[in-house]
Amino acid sequence: MEQLSHIVFSPVNIILTILMLLLIVYWLFTMVSGIDFEYDVDLDIDVDVDADFDVDVDSETHIEGGNMDFQDVANTEINNEDIVRKRRKKLKWWQIILIYFNFTGLPFMFTFTCWIFIWWLCTTISTTLTNTYNTSFGYILFLAGIIPSLFFMKLFTTPFKSFFKNLNKDGDLPTDMLGRKGKMLSTIKENKMGSAEVVADGNPMSIYAKSLNGEQINYGQDILIIKQSVDKNYYYVKSYND
Repeated sequence: MEQLSHIVFSPVNIILTILMLLLIVYWLFTMVSGIDFEYDVDLDIDVDVDADFDVDVDSETHIEGGNMDFQDVANTEINNEDIVRKRRKKLKWWQIILIYFNFTGLPFMFTFTCWIFIWWLCTTISTTLTNTYNTSFGYILFLAGIIPSLFFMKLFTTPFKSFFKNLNKDGDLPTDMLGRKGKMLSTIKENKMGSAEVVADGNPMSIYAKSLNGEQINYGQDILIIKQSVDKNYYYVKSYND
């Protein structure tokens, strides 16, 4: 036990160990007190679905719209209703990384905690096996652990998406979009995906949309939502005239 304590609080491992302890205290305090930590950090993600970058939400992104609102750090989900606000630029590299490694579509603190824990495990195990937790080489292993820990975290958290995507931030069933009218916020045709705005229960919501029959639907044109994709990441729509 003394040897284990020496390893986890060694100069190389102590940063992640302290961070892990802080996260454990945070989760315990949140569970016991039930306090919501309200944050309103408005992080605009620029998505240009009409530009050269084609967003593949089928397999990785799971985006449906909006900006990131950190309303409850424990339950905050950088999610589908919140990703499209400015639509005239491509995704930046760091936005693609956040999407790819499941920092979207899941509560942010859940994903962040999983990442730190796995990074801590990778660093602790690798420095223990190589006996470098007190050496300069251990810091190299510490930094190198960022990459594999992200991939391990992605594998670990991906199964949780099927649970979280069926709930909104209040734990209710998501709003039924089928049969609702909306307005295109970009031009789509054939297999190209674009964004659209729909007013549901008095609230404007951004979604991703594809043309039902491949016909061109222009920016600003009224649409009717016909059906949802199998993976529930976007909707098939057609033009609508009153």
